[in-house]
Amino acid sequence: MKINIQTLLCNWNSKLIFCISGLLAFIFSISNLAFASEPKPWQMDLQPPAGIIAEKATDLHNFLLVVITLISVFVLGLLIYVCIKYKEQPGVKPSKTSHNTIIEIIWTVVPVLILVVIAVPSFKLLYLTEADKPVDMVIKVSGAQWYWNYEYPDQEISFDSYIIAEADLKGDQKRMLDVDNPLVVPEGTKIKFLITGNDVMHSFFVPSLALQVYSIAGRINEIWTEVPLGKKKYYGQCNQICGVNHAYMPIVIQALPKNEYEQWLKEAKVKFANKINSSPNKLAFLEKKEVKEIK
Repeated sequence: MKINIQTLLCNWNSKLIFCISGLLAFIFSISNLAFASEPKPWQMDLQPPAGIIAEKATDLHNFLLVVITLISVFVLGLLIYVCIKYKEQPGVKPSKTSHNTIIEIIWTVVPVLILVVIAVPSFKLLYLTEADKPVDMVIKVSGAQWYWNYEYPDQEISFDSYIIAEADLKGDQKRMLDVDNPLVVPEGTKIKFLITGNDVMHSFFVPSLALQVYSIAGRINEIWTEVPLGKKKYYGQCNQICGVNHAYMPIVIQALPKNEYEQWLKEAKVKFANKINSSPNKLAFLEKKEVKEIK
């Protein structure tokens, strides 16, 4: 059987080119992660943090990553050392030692000290995320199957936010991420979110702003965040399985400069203004006795 050397070389060259191109694409995607405010293909790290809470949470994550890496390397090295040094050998009688006071003290005290070191920045972050901090505005968010409703109590406007179908995407709109009506906020603002639900459990999740709150019907959860300066979009999604269209509940927070936000607000008050019912349901104003008589 004759082997065609030229054919084999061509096959190997094509495979090598394919591997190199894939590796370059992977490296390129990782190098672009620093400029992302939304999920990216092959993303290996967290999204760039925006605001003080997200920055502190990212710092704690990076610190814990170093700690657990050092612990893992130490344990792995210890296992390898024990396996090699105390492997079964002919003519060697193994030690029958069952207790060592110094070692037992060390492996009790050292983990406690590690936990104390971890606890300090953890409690600081927990205190920072408490919802009792002074804020500039309040927004109510309601999760429903399968869209979000945003309400601005002080401005008396509310609107629904639905995913844009793939066939209707325009320009640089992102598939499975962009919505018809984003949540618009002014830049450089501290915002308190009141999160509730209309049906099943949802989750309001915007990773770059460190927002992660469950949306539960009949209950209001609170969280606050700081939207930093700069016109930018922050993408998120519902990450609590909520039904057949769970994947179609994206979140878009659009930060605008103050003047652009004021202009948007004027237009929104016309477009989304809550209409006052001119003929309210009279049954709602009847006394209990009258209601019983009607029944």
